[in-house]
Amino acid sequence: MPHDLLWVASPGAYESRDLLPRWASGQWLGNAPAVVRRAPRELPTRIPVGLRGRTRGERHAAWIDAREVTRRVRPEALASSRAWQAHPQRNVLPCLRMLDLSAPMLDERGLAWGITGSVGFSLASGLPVLRQDSDLDLLLRLPRAMSACEAAELLRALAGLTGCSEAAARIDVQADTGHGAFALAEWAAARGAVLLKTDRGPVLSGDPWAAIASAQPCLSGL
Repeated sequence: MPHDLLWVASPGAYESRDLLPRWASGQWLGNAPAVVRRAPRELPTRIPVGLRGRTRGERHAAWIDAREVTRRVRPEALASSRAWQAHPQRNVLPCLRMLDLSAPMLDERGLAWGITGSVGFSLASGLPVLRQDSDLDLLLRLPRAMSACEAAELLRALAGLTGCSEAAARIDVQADTGHGAFALAEWAAARGAVLLKTDRGPVLSGDPWAAIASAQPCLSGL
């Protein structure tokens, strides 16, 4: 599923339309997982992934054969296992301190949630990619509709946590409906449509829980 982190048997298993960038060395790819991304599946066993480096600018699209995958970590597993509590910089990095504050609230609401982005990548791999200004990216699995009012209330509650002293870190919440994913803040704004990221590209949708066929293609893309 999108946002899952995958490890492969050999760095040579990655396929790419272009040459891999210099930062994507065999040593780095031997430790760094790939992130499942949204893209058309040309073959059932060919998984579209994104390679991440040490910095925000180091990203590269690739594919791997499912048979090459040796390990998978889902965003929800990082949340349920409280993976950040064992991080050596848990009390130093704002993005990790925010997890201590936000996790109980999300659990109390019965939400299926996970940790993505650089925080999820670092927690799963142990690689030192987090910084003082790292954002906290969260994923909500929402197979059933959440109203714009409910979304706005949840975001207000999370924003309230950022006012708790030094724990402040920017929180970005993506919602996955099963048809695609969208920014929860965009839905909470109740402007009539959201940009829904799907395996077939981004579309504008007034109901992200409805069938994708009813959505309008977004030509501007991502």
